[in-house]
Amino acid sequence: MRTLSTLLVGAAAALMLTTTAQAQVTLKASHQFPGGKHDVRDDMVQMIAKEAKDANVGLNVQVYPGASLFKPKEQWNAMVNGQLDISLFPLDYASGKVPSFSATLMPGLIRSQERAKRINDSKFMKDIRADIEKHGVIVLSDAWFAGGVASKDKCILKPSDLKGLKIRSAGPTFAAMWQAAGASVVSPPSNEIYNAFQTGVINATDTSLGSFGSMRLYEVSGCLTAPGDNALWFMYEPVLMSKKSFEKLNKKQQAAVLKAGKDAQAFYQKKADAMNEETIKQFKDHKVKVVTLDDADYKAWIAEAKKSAYAKFAKDVPNGQKLIDEALAVK
Repeated sequence: MRTLSTLLVGAAAALMLTTTAQAQVTLKASHQFPGGKHDVRDDMVQMIAKEAKDANVGLNVQVYPGASLFKPKEQWNAMVNGQLDISLFPLDYASGKVPSFSATLMPGLIRSQERAKRINDSKFMKDIRADIEKHGVIVLSDAWFAGGVASKDKCILKPSDLKGLKIRSAGPTFAAMWQAAGASVVSPPSNEIYNAFQTGVINATDTSLGSFGSMRLYEVSGCLTAPGDNALWFMYEPVLMSKKSFEKLNKKQQAAVLKAGKDAQAFYQKKADAMNEETIKQFKDHKVKVVTLDDADYKAWIAEAKKSAYAKFAKDVPNGQKLIDEALAVK
């Protein structure tokens, strides 16, 4: 009897170990931004990883910053296919696959960090999230990042200031507007901007303030057009998860990931304004001239955008005009 009892106890222990091992899941999280507390976007993903582990539901998230696992634009397909589990991903990078995503990097649609918070609850964002899910990905954290334009020499305030310049553009809507203003467009990903400035491939760029700071672009810039009260440039850079990966998790693991995503979103929203100011200070400290658009300059850019970026988007995307109207309707 003692031998049988010992065998039964041993079998039960082995079963428990097997069950625990099966319940332990490791997820891969990738993004293109610098790691090690240099970029709030890495902070968000690291926060999700920590909270998922601390939930004690058998989840481990391994974070790969700096495009060390996938190249920036390859992350979308990797999530759709289930090769990549989580990414903080500039959604417009996938606009070649899903054209409606270009609405999330559209000149003048957001204008301020406060309006970015309000637009998260809008019909516009409901439609964007529906398109994301339709293609096999879900949103864990909404995040809008303010940005601007940096140039090697003269400040970019009016459309005419861009004539003859080589500018890096993050996406097709801004590219259309920059070209209409007389610039030549080059499109390396944000993690290659520094070298492009150094080598003369570009002499101006648009990108987020987060990237301006974390990639030390103040070392190669002469002037920064910062967001101010009239931000022309805002980009939706959410934390996303492969639907295939999410559906493989049990209910407790799914709940832990969703909660961690919402907490990371709240963390960023509280920090966004301070982060923007910190980046602007870095530029000023490095003797880079910092300017903002006044109302007249902003209106001139919007007029340029309507003739180029807005018109092209409305023509090329079946529900393009509807998305623009929904975004502009948010007050």
